Amino acid sequence: MQKEIVDFLIIGGGVAGLRAAIELAPYGTVIIVTKDIPTESSTEYAQGGVAVALSDEDEVGIHFEDTIKAGDGLCREEAVRVLVEEGPQRILELIDWGAEFDKEGARLSFTIEAAHSRRRVLHAHGDSTGRELERVLINKVKSFPTAQRLPFCTAVDLIVDDGMCIGAYVLRNSDIIAIYASATVLATGGAGQIFSRTTNPAVATGDGMAIAYRAGAILEDMEFVQFHPTVLFAPSAPQFLLSEAMRGEGAILRNINREPFMKNYHPDAELAPRDIVSRAIISQMVRTKSKHVYLDLTHLGKDFLKSRFPRIYSTCLQYNVDITKELVPVSPAAHYMMGGVKTDIDGITNIKGLYAAGEAACTGVHGANRLASNSLLEGLVYGARAGRAALNFKMSNEQLSIDSEEIPHPLSSASHTSLPDKEEIRHTLRKVMWEKVGIIRCGESLGHTHEKLSEWSFILNKIYLTRRELELKNMLTVAELITEAAIQRKGSAGAHYRSDFPQKGEEWAKHITLQKGNKGTRYEFAG
Repeated sequence: MQKEIVDFLIIGGGVAGLRAAIELAPYGTVIIVTKDIPTESSTEYAQGGVAVALSDEDEVGIHFEDTIKAGDGLCREEAVRVLVEEGPQRILELIDWGAEFDKEGARLSFTIEAAHSRRRVLHAHGDSTGRELERVLINKVKSFPTAQRLPFCTAVDLIVDDGMCIGAYVLRNSDIIAIYASATVLATGGAGQIFSRTTNPAVATGDGMAIAYRAGAILEDMEFVQFHPTVLFAPSAPQFLLSEAMRGEGAILRNINREPFMKNYHPDAELAPRDIVSRAIISQMVRTKSKHVYLDLTHLGKDFLKSRFPRIYSTCLQYNVDITKELVPVSPAAHYMMGGVKTDIDGITNIKGLYAAGEAACTGVHGANRLASNSLLEGLVYGARAGRAALNFKMSNEQLSIDSEEIPHPLSSASHTSLPDKEEIRHTLRKVMWEKVGIIRCGESLGHTHEKLSEWSFILNKIYLTRRELELKNMLTVAELITEAAIQRKGSAGAHYRSDFPQKGEEWAKHITLQKGNKGTRYEFAG
């Protein structure tokens, strides 16, 4: 087995992982592990923008209130305050590093999205904001000779010795590499691939959450999965996100009969919170017995649409949809995990030496429903904070001394296996999760899913040494955690909606935490 010793290990190369690396690289050696090419992450596909209180009409306090309101009473106020107060500094820093946000003349251009009360969403190149942030952050990381990137590596498990995380085992090609580190930061993104319809890239299989769970980390708010309302629906097309900014600019949702319907569900119509818009679309699809609704932009003008949404315009054209002339068929898809590895506002988990940031983490900043375009800001703010906390941990502890002979090595003592029907199981899992644990849930559908997942539980106790098998193991782990949390929350809040418990319920203001125990998953309701 290959062995690497480094000061800091970062698993994941999106906005949170890169920002953590920038914080750490001046003070020691850093390895950034990515499962695919360095740019393949949810950050790359983030279109709409990044929300920040920088415009003349906005204030940090207003951004705070909008975030709290969208979170449906379950945001942790301290975490939200950190996000909105430190956000402007993180964005100005990016601009100093060369970020090119769109402007109107010499001033930054801001747009509005659902549940925002002010125009505060910055965008770059129209609808390629995430790509621009990633470009700038990668270039900044490259400026540090101490930072090394390892692409095409899949995290197998964390290395935990005497209650402390000291690195991770990663799979590269068919080889296992043991990477030992004084501090490890998880920034692996979300888990949208456990659903058959998702905006997430193929790498989003919940790896960070799963390996953290297996190591004994506490996870929180796993029942809260955000579904994006408007995703391209066409037989030959990928599940391509149609940015919320389109509705911010005036796009109208129409049912299959071409009737506008959102005013029947919420006074803010198309700019209602995402969970409400998604359920309204599902309701219309059921009522009209259709597989999609339409997004109508035809009244906004061809020149405006081509300049404001160039990436969306050109992508839709590839699939024979001209957004300037035609109604665009759309339906919801899994988009973002509000839950994840439980951390404090510094990215600190319950395992010494382990930190988490971005979508893989749960600070409570999003509550039950993320405010649109707060995710990139979260990655920047909490990636930097997790990096600083990891640095402080290393500086306050003795230099890591590794003797690989003394550390338990489960991969060497156990034989690995293969799973011949992994693709069939993966397909069935994604279908079951979409149909039974999707936008509208109930006790019966969740119970059915729990039984189905139990049939595959044998997979969780085996060791696999291919990316697809490891991903399936992680997907099953995260699916189980989401389902368990959804069963326990007998009420509806934000993105978690149960048709058998449409009200919030008695313990709605508490958070559900989950942790691996000797006899399965332990859960509890925490404040």
